[in-house]
Amino acid sequence: MTTDRTTIRLDDERKRLFDRASTIVARDEHDEPPRSEVIDAALTHLIQSRENMDDARDELDPRTIQRFNTDVIALKYRTSIDERWR
Repeated sequence: MTTDRTTIRLDDERKRLFDRASTIVARDEHDEPPRSEVIDAALTHLIQSRENMDDARDELDPRTIQRFNTDVIALKYRTSIDERWR
C-alpha cells in the first residue's frame, strides 16, 4: 500500500525558511500554524504567482514583468536573435 504522507527533514536553512513563512501565514504573533498550512499557502502562492505573471504578459512590457521575477518563478525574454546555421 502506498501512502501520500511524507516526512520532511529540516536542515537549518529549511527550518529558517519555514519559520519565516510561518510568520506570514500566522494570524498574529502568538499563532503557530501547522507546517501543512504553511506548505499549502506556499503551493497556492506559487500557482497564483505563475498565473498572474502569465496574465500580465498580455498587459505589461517585458522589462516591467522581469521586475517581479523571483528565485522560483522568472519569465525571460530573448533580447537578441541567434543565427543557428553557423
